[in-house]
Amino acid sequence: MTVPPQTQRAELLRAIGRWTMVALAINSILGSGIFGLPAPVAGFLGRLSPLAVLLAGMAMGVIIACYAEVASQFTETGGTYLYLRHAFGRLIGLQVGWLTLLSRLTAVAAAVNLLVTYLAEFFAGATHPAARLLIITLFIGGLTAVNCRGIGAGALMSNASVVAKLGALAIVCVAGIAWLLVHPAVVSQPVAAGADSWLKAMLLLLFAYGGYEAALNPMGEARNPRQDVAFALFVALAVLTVLYSVLQWIVVSVLAEPAASQRPLADAARVMMGAPGAALVSIGALLSVYGYVSANLLTTPRGMFALAERGDFPALLAAVHPRWRTPYVSIVIFALLLWAFSQFASFSWNVTLSAVARILYYAGVCAAVPVLRRRQPAAAAFRAPGGLALPFLGIGICLALLTRVDFSKSLILLGTVALALLNWALVRDRPEPTGPARAPQSP
Repeated sequence: MTVPPQTQRAELLRAIGRWTMVALAINSILGSGIFGLPAPVAGFLGRLSPLAVLLAGMAMGVIIACYAEVASQFTETGGTYLYLRHAFGRLIGLQVGWLTLLSRLTAVAAAVNLLVTYLAEFFAGATHPAARLLIITLFIGGLTAVNCRGIGAGALMSNASVVAKLGALAIVCVAGIAWLLVHPAVVSQPVAAGADSWLKAMLLLLFAYGGYEAALNPMGEARNPRQDVAFALFVALAVLTVLYSVLQWIVVSVLAEPAASQRPLADAARVMMGAPGAALVSIGALLSVYGYVSANLLTTPRGMFALAERGDFPALLAAVHPRWRTPYVSIVIFALLLWAFSQFASFSWNVTLSAVARILYYAGVCAAVPVLRRRQPAAAAFRAPGGLALPFLGIGICLALLTRVDFSKSLILLGTVALALLNWALVRDRPEPTGPARAPQSP
């Protein structure tokens, strides 16, 4: 009996190396927040705020250790959705998939609008409606074309933008240290920081350190994901902890009223280097937002691809281009949604959505550690130290932060949860996929 030949399905190309993974993680974290973050943190804690930045980095290290262990058990595309689906089932996976998608979509759309705002520092007409529409269209369209044409080109753009924006911020750090070696730190008004202020500051800082989970989406295109993921996450965290801490110290040491500043890094650079320093920070902000949007156009569509690959989203979103070897349909759909969302100037409701979504799936990943250790004890290429201490500490951190979340704008969150439940009701009877959805059983 003869068997008819099967149609060869194009597969994703494994082209992401270890240092490209590091760059993706940094780009997914380092967006526009650092250019405004030092002001509200200083408002909560004053001169103690650099210490809070360090402590927040350590707290995020607990959650990252859990992420690293869980991620080191998988070699496929999907990130947090894949991990929690495998640990807790399709319903939880779909909830995480929808929350992550909407959170990334609105956050990146807000960053696109911020890019136009920063461009207005150099081109006054950038915020005019027609010019704004043209800039957004060309910006998103260009990045979409690059990412559709191949993972290598998108990864190269991510690498280049990381080097550029870290270089600009490093110049500010060096200038600040040199300036403070010659000039005394300014005397600012002392801040009475109680427990509530510390928790609010830590909530803000932990989300400044967040976003790296998006870099885990394209692990189906990484050369050695199980061995490289822990390295990439911890290197990114170490680099940004040092950078954030030094920048916070500079701001509270150079500005007399840092909490009142709208652009604290630019104002501090203007004190240290004059107008060229402020211009350098504005350029750094543009590079930072550019790298952030570029990285998310590479990583977020891979999350949509993963949901489709496992039968939870329409199969069309799992299409891989036969020549370029990219999930081009998911990239184009995400780009169109991003373009539409970017036409709105305000995304204030995204704050609550992003905060709650991240706390929930960060806690979920911590909870997945003991589940996966029991289910597949030899699967992890990286094992978080200390037994179950770090997973339970991570859950405790998330619960503590949840007490400081503003739920007054949670309607969009409830709608997202309801949509995910409807999605689950439509697909719950579909058979579970084999192969890509399963984690390896041995190192």
